[in-house]
Amino acid sequence: AQELVESGGGEVQPGGSLTLSCATSGFSGSGAYMGWFRQGPGNYREGVAAWNARGSSPIRYADSVKGRFTLSRDNAKNIMYLQMNSLKSEDTGMYYCAAGTLGLKIATLANADYRYWGQGTQVTVSS
Repeated sequence: AQELVESGGGEVQPGGSLTLSCATSGFSGSGAYMGWFRQGPGNYREGVAAWNARGSSPIRYADSVKGRFTLSRDNAKNIMYLQMNSLKSEDTGMYYCAAGTLGLKIATLANADYRYWGQGTQVTVSS
């Protein structure tokens, strides 16, 4: 079965850091692209960072997190990470790992382009 499991969320003060992990299984050889999404209180679910090996620009970040968040992968262990630095209160939300298998050639931040979702891990940034 194809699975995505997030971990690493927690509560931190503004300016702090967290690293989220997404353990994946069942996507080997599928050409899947992956992304991190979040949904804060009262907000829509937005794409934060995305990876697609087929893209001319393999990694894409939302403007709101550029320079602060870094997406990386451990291909041997099938784990995707999101290193989050200089966290702000507006970064608070439920963070989801997602995968898509539509054969797209871009690193997409669009919800509709993803079919497989993890259960989410909560990130809370507060004083």
